[in-house]
Amino acid sequence: MFPPLTRHLTPHRIGVWTLAWVSAVTYAVLGLVRLGTFRATVFDLVIVDQTVRGYAALGPPYAPSSGVQKGQGLDFLQLADHFSPIYALLAPFYAIHDGPQTLIVCQAVLFAAAIPFLWLYARRRLGVVAAYLVSGAYAVSFPVAQAVNFDVHEVMFVPVLSAIMIERFDRGRRVPAYLAAFGLLLVKEDMGLMLIGFGAALALTRRRLDGAIVAVMGLGALALVRGVLIPWAGGSDDTHWRYDHLGDSVPAALAKLAGDPLNTLHLVFGDAGKIDLLVLLCWLTLFLCLFSPLTLAAAPMVLERLVSENHLWWSTDYHYNAFVVAILFCAGVDGAARLARRVEAKQTVVIAWAVAVAVVGLTQLPRFAFDQLADPGFYKPHDRAAAAYQAMGLVPDGVVVEAANHLGPMLTHRTTVLIWEPTPRGAPWVVADLGQWAWPWGSVDDAKKSVEERRAAGYMVLFERDGFVVLHKPGG
Repeated sequence: MFPPLTRHLTPHRIGVWTLAWVSAVTYAVLGLVRLGTFRATVFDLVIVDQTVRGYAALGPPYAPSSGVQKGQGLDFLQLADHFSPIYALLAPFYAIHDGPQTLIVCQAVLFAAAIPFLWLYARRRLGVVAAYLVSGAYAVSFPVAQAVNFDVHEVMFVPVLSAIMIERFDRGRRVPAYLAAFGLLLVKEDMGLMLIGFGAALALTRRRLDGAIVAVMGLGALALVRGVLIPWAGGSDDTHWRYDHLGDSVPAALAKLAGDPLNTLHLVFGDAGKIDLLVLLCWLTLFLCLFSPLTLAAAPMVLERLVSENHLWWSTDYHYNAFVVAILFCAGVDGAARLARRVEAKQTVVIAWAVAVAVVGLTQLPRFAFDQLADPGFYKPHDRAAAAYQAMGLVPDGVVVEAANHLGPMLTHRTTVLIWEPTPRGAPWVVADLGQWAWPWGSVDDAKKSVEERRAAGYMVLFERDGFVVLHKPGG
């Protein structure tokens, strides 16, 4: 998973690998504790588990929890939702442990796997000390923290692949760089945007042929995935369309953005939350990422979110910023190297910048997810855990069950889990939680009303304790 270091860098092998593995363990602990204390969710941990479970069984990557919620049934391909065939790479690990814990550990390792490649890139550009400081800043950065704090997602593959792509192109190793670029296209349907931006960055650094090839790869992938592969899998190219204010298609949206630049500027900068996000992302590198063409690789992915109608896409609370975090740190390194060439005390400037970047990373710890690790209460078992396990224990293996959002991850390894929501799905088993509010319910009272409606529809209450209710429909 981690790259071999060249002979003259061998003394640093232990240091770099230690940083990477300590980071991986930290990320894994955060995710596993959240799972064990009922903080993980059906959306999205169960969705990914069902997908990878399908690959592990050498079958289709069905995601019934997502399919039923969308009204498309149990035999819904994950590829019809988000085009992420790269999840198949995780399937062999289910032979070691068949459950969502495997996904959490794999995600932790993949996020940490970007560190050696970022270190190599920074070492080549700025020196050893700066390389360690920048790599450490990445390891504790808020995009990584928020991503490992929220279940698992396809973004787990992006930092390492983007770091490999940038570092290998910089090193002149084009084959592994192109392989990493191709791998990015297997992560999600919009990753072609990143390649288009990176192609522009390569062109600006006088690698015009490589830039053109990478950009064409990205453009071709966008057209192929959205226009052919997602519809072939049973989905629609407008499944996640959040741009009705710009039109009903990509060409219409692009035309409006280009035709009305003032409105485009307002869309990008007209909201305080968007400005906060842009400042935070640039602050990771003390704004030196803006002095590097590499920032062009991140720009389309960020703009895609900022011009949308979905406010969650420009939040700092979720995993979306991890798509660009490795790129921004590489851009910051490149920007620092460009600045250093213009001053006399080059090494002093470089070290001062790297130290400041590391300090910025440390100052973000209390604000974002990693601060939980220092709180003893984070590890405290759920106060109704005994009743929760007793309730889940009544559900037989192999059945379809509608489960509360925070209970589904505990059942997904042995049942087909659907989200328990206001729309009844007809599953023979239901495990509800009336003791606390949970998405997608408007209120606890709404959830209680639903349980009564299920009882009136023929469901029997088999268990009721501490807010947990198990319902079963005989003959279901």
